Amino acid sequence: MPSFFFLLLDPRLNKLRYSTAIILFLAILVAGSIPGARAEIGQYAPGVFLHSSSYSVLALLWFTASRGSAASRTVATVLAIALMGAIDELVQSMFPYRGADVRDWMVDCSSAVVTCAILWLILPKAALQRS
Repeated sequence: MPSFFFLLLDPRLNKLRYSTAIILFLAILVAGSIPGARAEIGQYAPGVFLHSSSYSVLALLWFTASRGSAASRTVATVLAIALMGAIDELVQSMFPYRGADVRDWMVDCSSAVVTCAILWLILPKAALQRS
């Protein structure tokens, strides 16, 4: 098994992957709350790209940190990302210079589903059952 898969699936790193996902999520919340930051980065990357790429990374970390079958990991990951995306949109709605958008939340959830589907297909089944 390539070393990349080892890093993604080593059960000893599960807590680290969960912690990293939570820290990255908090960084997303903080960065999105800085006045003018979203407008500046929007010149280089549209919101759909920002949401899909950031929540795909979160889904990758959550899926590989989870235990159980690929199906149970997928359910846990999609639920976690849906919650994170909802919190993100809720926080955005609290700032006058930002706004919540259900479409952004749907992009977050869709990114989680696609990421989980890809991981389900490419990760070795034996390795998923061990961790």
